[in-house]
Amino acid sequence: MSDKAGRVHETWSSRWTFIMAATGSAVGLGNIWKFPYIAGENGGGAFVLIYLFCILAIGIPVMIAEVLMGRWGRSSPVHTMYKLVDDAKAPRIWHGIGWMGVVAGFIILSYYSVIAGWAIRYFLQVAGGAIQSIDGQAASDLFTSMLSSTGTLVFYHSLFMVMTMFVVIAGVTKGLGRAVRILMPVLMVMLVILLFFSMRIGDFPAAFKYLFSVDFSSLSGPAILTALGHAFFTLSLGMGAIMVYGAYMPDHAPIGKTVLTVAGLDTLVALMAGLAIFPIVFANTAIAPGEGPGLLFISLPVAFGNMPGGMAFGMLFFALVTVAAWSSSISLIEPAVSWLVETGKATRLQAGVGFGLICWLLGLGTVFSFGPWEDIRLFQFNFFEFADFLTANIMLPVGGLLMAIFVGWMMDQTIVRQELDIERDWVFNLWRAVLRVFSPIAILWVTLEGLSDIFGWEWLSLMSWLS
Repeated sequence: MSDKAGRVHETWSSRWTFIMAATGSAVGLGNIWKFPYIAGENGGGAFVLIYLFCILAIGIPVMIAEVLMGRWGRSSPVHTMYKLVDDAKAPRIWHGIGWMGVVAGFIILSYYSVIAGWAIRYFLQVAGGAIQSIDGQAASDLFTSMLSSTGTLVFYHSLFMVMTMFVVIAGVTKGLGRAVRILMPVLMVMLVILLFFSMRIGDFPAAFKYLFSVDFSSLSGPAILTALGHAFFTLSLGMGAIMVYGAYMPDHAPIGKTVLTVAGLDTLVALMAGLAIFPIVFANTAIAPGEGPGLLFISLPVAFGNMPGGMAFGMLFFALVTVAAWSSSISLIEPAVSWLVETGKATRLQAGVGFGLICWLLGLGTVFSFGPWEDIRLFQFNFFEFADFLTANIMLPVGGLLMAIFVGWMMDQTIVRQELDIERDWVFNLWRAVLRVFSPIAILWVTLEGLSDIFGWEWLSLMSWLS
């Protein structure tokens, strides 16, 4: 299991550890916060059906390709692409897939850490009784006060980065593997407890109808694009995390079945989060279900602060958000750390501390975006908004698009077939056809529509051409 730099990596202790690690990477703030409210905003059950279709038709085929690349290369995304490009005798420009993934994960972690710090802060606020009998205005003031305190944001951003690097520095088996074997079961247990609490205290029938009643007349073109985009990003594709985790995957583990399990668990968490959050929201008529960030940090504190047992379950909820963010964050910087370790120029401790410090410094840009840099704009974005747009709307989909093309069209298909070890020809041929044609077209569509919406470039919009 030697990589291009001649170094040797550990592997996950079992297939199940890989499943926990990849699921931990995929499950994050997007599942617990974003999915519930975008489902409600975009057609409810109809949106959920489209989202599930996109997971099957786009997310899973590309995820299989990324895991396959990682396990064949057995190294960081950078060195894996060196090996794959050499094997395929492809142009050297394809090396960029590895570098793009490393850089994207690095940028994402820099602002992800700041937002995860909010969850830690709120956990402590709830524990201290700050939301007891709180009303909407007081909850809004509490959130605004936190954002306006640069020192507070820097402290919790620093704390979360230390938590992340502590796990990464410990290594594949003792750090990443041990962490996900603990964090993911804990996350699932907390989510189940919250779900039962919501069923008992909240308006569960209304929440179930909100998420799962199917009305295709309410499903618009932009809603389909939202489903496509969220299905792609929720699986952590295109940022090198799944590729480097695939590099640690045991040889005997079946890639297809393993990826299906990961995608299933990730989707299950998103649906359970919706069923845990919205009964509480609907039990409080003053709360709008589609409030975005306010749903998590303004509306839910009001709900928790004014219901029986709400304080204890409020603490549990923000602990859940923190754990979900933590399990994702360790995968975001691992590609960069593994690359530097492979070069032989640093130990894992040195690489972790060095990259952690750089990422922390970059995260200060996000912190300042809510304070002194709020009015400093690049195009129409502040620092945080630009970092989010650059990664989510450009780097990740382009990375996924290029991986689909490389595996589908440029890799030796004998190697691909051997690595996947799929017995049924029709299954392999269907996956290959989807990866080569449908997935690239769909990803390109999402990317062009996103750019069109942001910059008003109607000539980029395929929807405008079709209309």
